[in-house]
Amino acid sequence: MTWKWFTKGLIFVAIPFIACASWAAHPLITDDAGTQGKGKFQLELNGQYDWENEDAEDGSIKSTAGQAAVTMSYGIAENVDLVLSLPYLWGKAEVNETTVYDEKGIGDAVLETKLRLFEKNGFSLAFKPGISFPTANDQKGLGTGLLGGHLFLVASQELESWAFHANLGYIRNENNADERKDIWHASLATTWEVLKDLNLVANIGIERNADEDANNDPAFLISGVIYSITENIDVDLGVKCGLSTSETDISALAGVALRF
Repeated sequence: MTWKWFTKGLIFVAIPFIACASWAAHPLITDDAGTQGKGKFQLELNGQYDWENEDAEDGSIKSTAGQAAVTMSYGIAENVDLVLSLPYLWGKAEVNETTVYDEKGIGDAVLETKLRLFEKNGFSLAFKPGISFPTANDQKGLGTGLLGGHLFLVASQELESWAFHANLGYIRNENNADERKDIWHASLATTWEVLKDLNLVANIGIERNADEDANNDPAFLISGVIYSITENIDVDLGVKCGLSTSETDISALAGVALRF
């Protein structure tokens, strides 16, 4: 087992967890401009499981990874939310059927504020800054090891049974892993209420690669469903596919949201 292969295995598992923020209506990554409303809470329990395979001239890497995240949102005003998210992460990588990485633990906590700036005729615009705290063990590849931050501009447009969302963001990826520190993000999502309480969702996006040696940026496509069991309980399922070689091949997504 060479150090090069150990490093590659670590990167395949750890990069998806670097500088992650709390996101939108799961399974979407692109956020919407909506807020909870003053005095209202939302608790989200989300899970993700990833598969990745790469073949090279001198070997192959097979990796699996996942996370279970808890996110609590609170409306401190009608147009302002405070959001706290904490993930639990795990990952394993094998090179030529030899395990080179196998770690699990708490990830970096994220604290965000979403401020809805404008709303008219179904269109809304929000501003979403956040801070990531080094609560994870960065020596295990589960976090950055340093305080980081991000800033997102969020736009949404509702048209009868359809809704469209766009995100543009900047992530300051302070880290101890020699990763790129300046990351941009761009993504688009749509939801369609095909039946009462049942929404089909789709999401596409791209983000600058945190690995400075990579030759492309990770791009993804998500499709899924959100079903409202009651007015205050949603469940969701989705599949995330990589559109570039630097993105995880495939991920299974599931979650539940409770509002009170």
